[in-house]
Amino acid sequence: MTEKPIHEAGTADGWHGEIKQGGQFPPERERYHLYIGLFCPFAHRVNLVRHLANLTSIIDISIVKPFPKGDDKGWPGWRFPKTDDEYTGATVDKLFGSEYLHEVYFRADKEYKGRYSVPVLWDKKAETIICNESAEMLRWLPTSFASLGTDASPTSIDLYPEHLRSRIDDMSGWIQEDINTGVYKAGFASEQATYDEQVLDVFYALNRLEREIHQNKGPYVLGAEMTELDLRCYATIIRFDAIYVQHFKCNMGTIRHDYPVIRQWLSDLYFNDGLVAFKKTTNFKHIKENYTKSHAGINPKAITPLGPYPHVEQSITPWKDLKAGGLYLREFWRLG
Repeated sequence: MTEKPIHEAGTADGWHGEIKQGGQFPPERERYHLYIGLFCPFAHRVNLVRHLANLTSIIDISIVKPFPKGDDKGWPGWRFPKTDDEYTGATVDKLFGSEYLHEVYFRADKEYKGRYSVPVLWDKKAETIICNESAEMLRWLPTSFASLGTDASPTSIDLYPEHLRSRIDDMSGWIQEDINTGVYKAGFASEQATYDEQVLDVFYALNRLEREIHQNKGPYVLGAEMTELDLRCYATIIRFDAIYVQHFKCNMGTIRHDYPVIRQWLSDLYFNDGLVAFKKTTNFKHIKENYTKSHAGINPKAITPLGPYPHVEQSITPWKDLKAGGLYLREFWRLG
């Protein structure tokens, strides 16, 4: 039985390969290269896996600049700096010296018609893209390189444990729809009625997440064990007060003032010395300048606000003393 092709030339479908033992892309050290932007929440969660699973010495990265983005159709797209000193935190294309990320896409498929998005995982040996779908990488990358690790230095982390899979699957849908992409649907709404509905969906979902974490008693979304839900939520919520409140008009409330349980969860991840991956992979300069300097229709003068300060408020309330918060939304047309 032949494997389903991971990509068809000339389509906009993207690449859907997987690194796995016995597969087309087996786990090997220094064979694969990851392209990311530190601004992008979807690339962020893949970079989090890279750090949490101790893959930083196995998979190297190239980092695009946070702006300019290109025209309304995404052309020419994300750009690499000419030198590593041009924009702090961004890097040259370490593999090919490309000026733009689209050049990497066209190396894999000269006829590609899709978006030139991050993340992109490249195979240096096969000279092609393996995958450019963050949700897919989030699912298999945490354990793909397990065979290369040792007990003293593991190269995997189980973020999809069997006994929690049904709960993860149940929550992933509405988190993706109403939080991860919900902020974009509100932020890019072109009509008042659309914005009114979409922004409410975001805060209904935050109310739901607040209650879920509180019920599970932290420190992670599902309780005692970190799962992929924590990475999905973190990559959006770390950007919420700093960007989405003002830039995407998600300003019915803030994490720091209206969601004490989510604030505690976020603080535990960001400030935890044992989980340095979360703070280390978060770059607020890239995040804020990307959004504010890439969306001329939303912020035509491209001015980046200095606040909020601090970007993340530290919370030290014991979990047993926390009471769930959330916004009272009854006055709108659906119950929160």
